[in-house]
Amino acid sequence: MYSEKVMDHFQNPRNVGEIKDADGIGEVGNVRCGDIMKLYIKVGKDETIEDIKFQTFGCGAAIATSSIITELVKGKTLSEAVTISNKDVAEALDGLPPVKMHCSNLAADALRAAVEDYNKKKA
Repeated sequence: MYSEKVMDHFQNPRNVGEIKDADGIGEVGNVRCGDIMKLYIKVGKDETIEDIKFQTFGCGAAIATSSIITELVKGKTLSEAVTISNKDVAEALDGLPPVKMHCSNLAADALRAAVEDYNKKKA
């Protein structure tokens, strides 16, 4: 059902935790399945994501998508990061079952929400 990459990111998630002085925080949830994802970003010069961490309550796919998005965006600029789609997240995990595609939406949505939060605080 799940790819080896999904299982690896579920069993060995990367960048788990909280950034106390985060520059942006994005929190999203899916009432249908109960998954909740919180993403923290630390932004450096040239608006580059220097650090990113997550806290996720949910299924294995939600944890895996949270983990992989942190790897996909670390070191990217904010403008590069927000172009990452739910399809990109799923492809980076070598696919997700159709019934779990909403989990990849959460990761991309949480990232966009964290960037929006950063932009609001900066304005």
